[in-house]
Amino acid sequence: MKLFYGYLILIVALVFSCGSPSEEVETTNQLEKSSSIYGDNTFVFPTLSVNAKTYITNWGAFEDFQKEAEGINGSTVEDLRVKSDRLLSRIDSLTKKVPDTLQNQPIVSRVMIAKTRGSLLRQEVFKPRIDSAKLQNDIFELNVATKNLILQINEKFQKDDIDFERKDDEKKEIEKQKRFLDSVYKSELQDKNSN
Repeated sequence: MKLFYGYLILIVALVFSCGSPSEEVETTNQLEKSSSIYGDNTFVFPTLSVNAKTYITNWGAFEDFQKEAEGINGSTVEDLRVKSDRLLSRIDSLTKKVPDTLQNQPIVSRVMIAKTRGSLLRQEVFKPRIDSAKLQNDIFELNVATKNLILQINEKFQKDDIDFERKDDEKKEIEKQKRFLDSVYKSELQDKNSN
């Protein structure tokens, strides 16, 4: 019986000693992941056009969102947890306060995509076991969504400028035709009066 208890104690000690190194490896992996930097500091976000900047200043939530979205790059997991929470609160403000000038389907859709990408990023950084490749991809997708939103805003103002120029050209053409018809009418009246 003593031999049985001796073997049992030896087996239990062996099992516990085998579990210890793997816990140390997992702890080391967690420390490495927490100090790893995620995102792409070299990602280039487009700048807003001059016309877009004029309207964006009235949409303060956008400037806050843009700073948070660009600041996600080059962060540790701990930083990403804080930044992703702030980013989502900025996106919530962004969705609630879209100015009438920018209230069109393409822009609203891009805002919703950015919100979805921000939510997916936040979800990933709060998982107990973080997949580094997935986290990196989520940041990349958020960068692309932010870039596409900025591009869509610029395109909207570019299109508005083109529409305005076209309407202005049409108005000038109508005025030109009107002046021509007025001059023809005056000429005819002068001819009629001369006879």
